[in-house]
Amino acid sequence: MSQTLAMLQPLDLGFCQLKNRVVMGSMHTGLEEEKHGFDKLAVFYRERVEGGVGLIVTGGISPNFRGRLTPGATQLSFPWQVGKHRIVTDAVHQAGGKICMQLLHAGRYGYHPFSLAPSAIKSPITPFTPKAMSLRQIKGTIKDFARSAALAKKAGYDGVEVMGSEGYLINQFICTRTNQRDDQYGGSFEKRIQFALDVVAAIRARVGAEFIIIFRLSMLDLVDNGSNWTEVVALAKALETTGVNLINTGIGWHEARIPTIATSVPRAAFSWVTEKLRREVSIPLIATNRINMPEVIEHILQSGQADMVSMARPLLADPQFVNKAAAGHDALINTCIGCNQACLDHTFKLQRATCLVNPRAVYETEINFTPVTKAKSLAVVGAGPAGLAFAVYAAERGHRVTLFEANGEIGGQLNFAKNIPGKEEFNETLRYFRAQLDQHNVDVRLNCEFSSKDASGFDEVIIATGVRPRQLDIEGINHPKVMSYQALLSGQQQAGSSVAIIGAGGIGVDVAHFLAERTSATLVPEKWYARWGIDTQYQHRGGLVDALETEQPSEPRELYLLQRKPTPIGKGLGKTTGWIHRAMLKLHHVKQLVGVEYKKVDDDGLHIVHQGQAKLLPVDTVVICAGQESNGQLADELIAAGIAVHLIGGVKIAAELDAKRAIRDAALLAAAI
Repeated sequence: MSQTLAMLQPLDLGFCQLKNRVVMGSMHTGLEEEKHGFDKLAVFYRERVEGGVGLIVTGGISPNFRGRLTPGATQLSFPWQVGKHRIVTDAVHQAGGKICMQLLHAGRYGYHPFSLAPSAIKSPITPFTPKAMSLRQIKGTIKDFARSAALAKKAGYDGVEVMGSEGYLINQFICTRTNQRDDQYGGSFEKRIQFALDVVAAIRARVGAEFIIIFRLSMLDLVDNGSNWTEVVALAKALETTGVNLINTGIGWHEARIPTIATSVPRAAFSWVTEKLRREVSIPLIATNRINMPEVIEHILQSGQADMVSMARPLLADPQFVNKAAAGHDALINTCIGCNQACLDHTFKLQRATCLVNPRAVYETEINFTPVTKAKSLAVVGAGPAGLAFAVYAAERGHRVTLFEANGEIGGQLNFAKNIPGKEEFNETLRYFRAQLDQHNVDVRLNCEFSSKDASGFDEVIIATGVRPRQLDIEGINHPKVMSYQALLSGQQQAGSSVAIIGAGGIGVDVAHFLAERTSATLVPEKWYARWGIDTQYQHRGGLVDALETEQPSEPRELYLLQRKPTPIGKGLGKTTGWIHRAMLKLHHVKQLVGVEYKKVDDDGLHIVHQGQAKLLPVDTVVICAGQESNGQLADELIAAGIAVHLIGGVKIAAELDAKRAIRDAALLAAAI
């Protein structure tokens, strides 16, 4: 089968050959700044090479101090900095791989008061106004890029990727949005792209012909006053002439209010623009964004949309992705679900990145599932995220694992999450766990209640029974129109045409989206493009057209989302995805009320007090999303009986539903037990 996969075909760059068409795209891990972090980074990258990746691109490294993203971020500017990079390149080469260092100058995105940009225009996502670069500073920065590339070559890198997209410095020079200069680097399009061309030319002059230069080109800015298609093509052709070997696809500036990599983005949603550019240049192009399964890669490559594909988060999720695809074991791939909760959300909080579905990611030297010398017989109670992860990891180590689940299917809360529009990727997580349970011979017992009498014969019992919805103590809580979010999302009960949702945390927001949009736009790309105002005909600057102000709901409903706290709804949602959820509430005209006191439910609806006034919401359905409680009765029973137990996941801490913490809990226990 492997011979038929386009992703496994080599790519000849003339002076070197890449073993296949899969690039591990740039992702900052946080190890770059940790003490001894490059030792850990070497292990991290080596595992991906051993897993089959053809080419790795590192996280962004600044060519000078002012280009750093944060004051403590890594740069490569001096010979004494070469040594730690050599640790990484040696590890990659020993494993038979190739690696390029990404050169990234933050420009006005620098999160410090020393930032420089083409013009002194503050970005909407950083607190500092940059200083406009002098001509001397521009010339110096070009030299710094070249010096850094030369040092990268000395450190053993096979090439560099020049970050010219996502709204960083080079991208800032290209667009009138951020470049209001009137000298040789501003004004006309030809002058605005001169900085990018000078950087590439200076790098090529320093590193010679036999060194890979990738240019990350912003093919679709998705911001006002971005590049138009004619300009994108002209720059791509100029870059090819200047000496670039590969062009990587950049999509959207960081300040763009259009999602580009979140789970609600359709798979391969932007490969059309790579295909469009591929007709214009002769050097290989790399497609990016929401490419997370082998069939997606194969479609892109076999249909001629791109020459290579870049994946970052999917290779966090499963370092063995390529090997599994080559062996035809797609079902065993731990698929990236695009949640951003443990990777990008961590990065933007200056924490070490990892992965919700793979807590070993970026912790390869700290979390390992080594074979046991003496196998134990373990009972795992509950087949939600924590129970599933523990069962797989413990069985992988060689323990004999029996997994008990009271319901008729595995998955726990994942079975509710997968039904939310835009969260369909959780189906892949469930598929992965089913395959892994079978692969590791876990004895799965569904529809099986576990009690203390079942504990005999097991060395230890792991309780992963999760949570149950918290009940509200208000009059009429047992009225027929009241239901839990679990009953709604599982299909046990149906909502009417007017719904009050009590609780506006992550679950409440998801329920509102579920009720407003039963046909997911994620599965209908044309609908998704129209929703966000993406011009797939590319007739407008930045690839933008007017986004929809509202959508006709799949099932017209009047929706109220209610919160006790007076703070804005959605404040506690994910740092990189919360704004998307808030935009969906607005799009679907969900009425949002905060500072609400709940009084009673009766035939007339839900009685509340809002802003000191008694109000009646005349709804026919009330959905309770008011938090969770630990489902811990069994644990109490077993402990009382003197049985050795371990608690993981929601049963241990019944806060906001948190699959990231649940799976990490499971991994840590499985590695130690």
